[in-house]
Amino acid sequence: MSIRIIDENCNGCGLCKRACPQMAIEVENKKAIIDLELCNFCGACAAACRFRAVAIEIEKQAREDLSQYRNVWVFGEQFRGKVAPVVFELIGSGRQLADARGSELAVVVLGSDLEAAANELSEYALDKVYLYEAPELAQYDGERYARILADLCRGMKPEILLAGATTTGRSFMSQVAIKLYTGLTADCTGLAIGEDGLLYQTRPAYGGNIMATILCPYTRPQMATVRHKVFPHPEKRNNAKPPEVVRLNLKPQLHTSRSELIEFIEQVEATVNIVEADIIVSGGRGIQDPSNFALIQDLAQALGGAVGASRAAVDAGWIPYAHQVGQTGKTVCPKLYIACGISGAVQHLAGMSSSKTIIAINKDPEAPIFQVASFGFVGDCLEIVPLLTKKIKAMRGQG
Repeated sequence: MSIRIIDENCNGCGLCKRACPQMAIEVENKKAIIDLELCNFCGACAAACRFRAVAIEIEKQAREDLSQYRNVWVFGEQFRGKVAPVVFELIGSGRQLADARGSELAVVVLGSDLEAAANELSEYALDKVYLYEAPELAQYDGERYARILADLCRGMKPEILLAGATTTGRSFMSQVAIKLYTGLTADCTGLAIGEDGLLYQTRPAYGGNIMATILCPYTRPQMATVRHKVFPHPEKRNNAKPPEVVRLNLKPQLHTSRSELIEFIEQVEATVNIVEADIIVSGGRGIQDPSNFALIQDLAQALGGAVGASRAAVDAGWIPYAHQVGQTGKTVCPKLYIACGISGAVQHLAGMSSSKTIIAINKDPEAPIFQVASFGFVGDCLEIVPLLTKKIKAMRGQG
């Protein structure tokens, strides 16, 4: 694919410049100039030009030689130098994939002041840690991150690129895939190398009712985002050789962005970190009143867990959105999930059905939640939950 300005048609009006979402066009001497490093061939400039001065040409290309792509990459998501927990899970899975392909495993980290992150990552069984450090990357910016990571992939050609299905990973990995003209499988719960050498990417579909296995046979890299807590946390490397830390050369032209960070407001959620919790007690519409969430809170505290909620409870204003579990909330995978007064709509099941043990409490014996539950109580959760709390406290000597 190529793009060019037809000089005889261009009068430098600037319509194309204003339309360009990548800020890839400048007007000099009454002529438009396109920066091909920034252009992603979206066609917005051609659509905006009234004088047909922008030509986009699509050439037939020979199928790319995929043998030049090697190695497994993990995107090393970090915040203020602290590596996201899902990255370590991906290192464990990525190590298995790299060994199956006879290739290297590397983590690529974007940001500023990454020494602490590099040291943390070096404790695990990696071959390389790539660091791309620039002051402009101190705060996450999806536009910058996508442009830089795509450029690194073009130059270094990893065969597989993995990222966590976090807010960050979900927000910009699709942009990377588009820039690389490859596929992306989101929210994976399983990864494996097949006999044909391809990455078999498994994810829930139709609200978790089926599991789909997706392949990317014709383009590279094979990209996937993976749900948190799907894979176990790997062991540290012990006495194995530490990974090589490689500081990548900067390309300042890739650091531009259309957005500007005005202020970062950190949300403190001392008791709301349901994604990390090993035990979650969730309440739904069946608890009947927002004041009854105190019962859910008591049970969660007795178990040393966190409080979750269904979308119905959140939409009713009974509890903040930070507690919501489900397709439009947070995906969790605790060791124990207790659903109190939750019917089990497919959207909720999509966010918690991979929990190790599920206990359901519901008046309706036909509630869908019982289809995925390991154990079930048919009855009023307002009666059962206090009894459970009392029993657990007694067993733990809490009165």
